[in-house]
Amino acid sequence: MRPCKLWLLVLSLAVAASGCAPAATPTPTPAPTPTPIEGFTIAHVAVVDVEKGVAVPDQTVVIAGERILRVAPDGAAGLRSVPPQAGLRSVPPQAGLRSVPPQAGLPATTHTIDGRGLYLMPGLVDAHVHFFDPQVFGRLMLANGVLLVRDMGQVTQDVLKTRAELNAGALLGPEMIATGYLLDGAPAQIPQIALALATPDEGRAAVRQQVQEGVDQIKIYSALEKDVYLAILDEAQKLGIKVVGHVPETVYVEDAAAAGQRSIEHLHGFDKLIGKLLGLPITLRAGGQGSDARYWPRLQDVDHTALQAALRRMAATGVAVCPTVLVFQKGVDMARFQSGNHPLSEYISPGIREVWKTLWDPSQAEGLEYIWPPMQAFVAELHQAGVTLMVGADLVFPGIIPGYAVHEEMAMWQEAGLPAADILRSATIVPARFMGLDGRLGTVSEGKAASLVLVRSNPLEDIQNARQVEAVFLRGKYLSRADLDRLLQEARELAGASL
Repeated sequence: MRPCKLWLLVLSLAVAASGCAPAATPTPTPAPTPTPIEGFTIAHVAVVDVEKGVAVPDQTVVIAGERILRVAPDGAAGLRSVPPQAGLRSVPPQAGLRSVPPQAGLPATTHTIDGRGLYLMPGLVDAHVHFFDPQVFGRLMLANGVLLVRDMGQVTQDVLKTRAELNAGALLGPEMIATGYLLDGAPAQIPQIALALATPDEGRAAVRQQVQEGVDQIKIYSALEKDVYLAILDEAQKLGIKVVGHVPETVYVEDAAAAGQRSIEHLHGFDKLIGKLLGLPITLRAGGQGSDARYWPRLQDVDHTALQAALRRMAATGVAVCPTVLVFQKGVDMARFQSGNHPLSEYISPGIREVWKTLWDPSQAEGLEYIWPPMQAFVAELHQAGVTLMVGADLVFPGIIPGYAVHEEMAMWQEAGLPAADILRSATIVPARFMGLDGRLGTVSEGKAASLVLVRSNPLEDIQNARQVEAVFLRGKYLSRADLDRLLQEARELAGASL
């Protein structure tokens, strides 16, 4: 199985197969620009406290510029009581926002939103994307309340340019952190976006190069030899930067956590742990991915006490896991996604679909129907053991739709038995903390960035309520439901003409 393959590997082949060059992307309709104002007051809203796992009713949240100025009970000293008004539902942008006279401690001009019946939560995070098509992907992310992403592999210079534009607000979309090139063995599995490293010295030099370029984390990949992998970890630790990504096929997953790998993607390596606990032969050689995936259906045969003990030892290292279980579920229907007969197909460009067809052979889906259910159940095992979990979707895998996939992944975790509050933490404060951004993002708190989502039902009662996005604040910029619908329309238009 190759769950993290990128379509970049065959982009040129797909274009050649189509017999024509990529069509020029048209200039998109200008993104909705909120009216410049100094602040917002959201009154009578329930604030979702993701750390405590409770929704605090009857709160007033004041936003000044890009920051949350105040979070306090309705009617607190210095906050004017706001009568009921139309609020946000089914109104044009800015309609239903009432200017109120200046008050002590508030911005000179404050527009008020009636938050009755709404829940204010932090922006969601997709902790595993490959953000190649920013114009389309950015709009879909915002429309689904995803306001921060971690790009897990592109050409370093290209993705750092995209990161800079997103984070400066020059490009419409979520904030981003990025890893740049994959650090892989020689030969690299995806040479277009990887550095092929054959020796420990080459591994150390690559870490230094990536840090000098300005990446946020170091992404490692499956084909690394163990000595090169350990050299990368050592050099990164010296330079104070996290190593994240695949567990190489030459390394046991528990050894990777103990050695200092900070996040593990796609549950790579846990198949070997299952086999090891069952006393079965393990494949430890460079190359390939998921070489012991055949052991996933044997999860039910593992001694639960022994498994939990192994996972608790891993949890003690502080390692985080980004399961992306949705990838394996979607893989079962690979042929359907390649044909275009699937929900939300209007957001997938012809070029992307051609890449799906070129890169993925439907025969690779064989057996996935037996693998993804135990992987889904394994998320609950990790949760029970106290392993840090982060929500990610592995954007650009066939069937993964930007933004929507985050909600699908969270729903799969809930089906596995995880409480909604814990899932929401794994999509907000946990990845924000892992990325070093919890001083700005991840909670609805005074002084933090106003990157927030208003939803119509309580996501702590059912994580699927997080889909019910009514409005978004992106660093203090207000996007109403009408604005978000317009972004979806633009994404459809761009996808139809891009690549």
